[in-house]
Amino acid sequence: MFLKRIVLSLFCFHVVLGKTPEIREDVRKFPDGFLFGVASASYQVEGAWDEDGKSESIWDHDTHKIPSPIDDMSTGDIADDSYHLYKRDVEMVREMGVDFYRISLSWTRIMPTSFPDKINQAGVDYYNNLINELLKHNIKPMITLFHWDMPQKLQEMGGWTNPNIVDWYGDYVRTAYELFGDRVKYWITINEPTQICLYGYGLNLLAPRLNIPGVADYLCSKNLLLAHARAYHIYDEEFRASQGGNISITLSAQWYEPESELYATASREYLQFDSGVYAHPIFSKEGDWPSIVKEKVARKSAEQGFARSRLPDFTPEEIEYVRGTSDFFGLNHYSSYFVNMDEDTINSYAVPSRADDIGVNVFKLNEWVLSEFSSTDYVPWGFYKLLNYFREEYDNPPIFITENGFGTYYTGLDDDERVTYYRGYIGAVLDAIDDGTNIIGYTAWCLMDNFEWTKGYTVRYGIYHVDFESPNRTRTPRKSAFVYKEIVRTRSLDIGFEPDTSVMTIDEGH
Repeated sequence: MFLKRIVLSLFCFHVVLGKTPEIREDVRKFPDGFLFGVASASYQVEGAWDEDGKSESIWDHDTHKIPSPIDDMSTGDIADDSYHLYKRDVEMVREMGVDFYRISLSWTRIMPTSFPDKINQAGVDYYNNLINELLKHNIKPMITLFHWDMPQKLQEMGGWTNPNIVDWYGDYVRTAYELFGDRVKYWITINEPTQICLYGYGLNLLAPRLNIPGVADYLCSKNLLLAHARAYHIYDEEFRASQGGNISITLSAQWYEPESELYATASREYLQFDSGVYAHPIFSKEGDWPSIVKEKVARKSAEQGFARSRLPDFTPEEIEYVRGTSDFFGLNHYSSYFVNMDEDTINSYAVPSRADDIGVNVFKLNEWVLSEFSSTDYVPWGFYKLLNYFREEYDNPPIFITENGFGTYYTGLDDDERVTYYRGYIGAVLDAIDDGTNIIGYTAWCLMDNFEWTKGYTVRYGIYHVDFESPNRTRTPRKSAFVYKEIVRTRSLDIGFEPDTSVMTIDEGH
């Protein structure tokens, strides 16, 4: 074990501190068969929060609190009104010429009791109409089964901390496969477990805001992984033969760069606590939690007087049940961090908490901010290193980038910063492909401005601008939409391309 840890540490140091690719000005082609898409999520775009039989989710519940926990006190009650305007959404996807559109299902729109005793036909009709409209134009639907909007009724019974969630979620996904699986070939079980468990259960940053650090987040993590595995096995055993699709989980992962070679081990350990907690049980040969995570949490728990580790054990049967439950590596990525061991910061962490368990300081550089309007940092070399890290760590799995995008407080159409971001990060994807990383698809987040969780409508990620003051929620392409459209059309990256933004035409091929 000691020798293995030295080897892993040396490898991390090599990847972290290796040469960073330079921005290239030549026109660079993507491999044949590479897929491009755009994405959205149910609560962020649909609206119609209590219409046609839909029941309350945790985000409906959270945004209706007084005082509001949302920066601009807004809600997703109407959002982009995609429940009524889905044909315009599909038209935009068609305008972009992409291969697929990643959407998510609202559990409470399909199953208002949270259980399969009552299927809401109006909700089923909505998703059938959306899926069929996409297929009519030769656009593949990629469906995320759970994108944060837990039924409020289930949350009141513990949500992801209740082990019965594995069965409840299994009933829900089986229903989704039965309803839509004849036409859907790409499934995502759960979107961004770190954000769900750490920010929603360990902290109070996202719904349901339990704020029980170092305990609830770890319980959530185990039950979520078992629920993901249940969704995978149900599909694999009951539907794959007849439906012929692919299924995975989507992890949000950032890069953690050591401030100097002294912190290479700290960088490695942070990666294991962040993405490794979910990737290692699924993608590693041995399964289970990463060993450093088990060791650190057990040691801290004992020091703090707990009777057992706050990180719940997997049984041997559970390890086997979770391991290998993925057809590809779903990856969301936005930015990167530096790490060091600044004692003043580390000593200020709450006890117990994941941050205290890790015992590492993370920070960003001001130079990563493109302007005062940016809400997302620009660190494309971090994306490149992360992609290559996953190649080496998990034996080069097929990586499907299911989200990558740029947030800004600027609401206009000439979004040059977003163009810079996309070109830099898509260039990093090509650099990683050149190194041999098996990347099979890329998804821009997001199709249009939407309800951006706790930021409300103050931050915009859309390549289409949305006028939220208009009853029609008018959608207008930004400059980034034209640039991304050209990347998709040519299957190449040309950083010198300047679009004619006077007209957005529909590609008849889609």
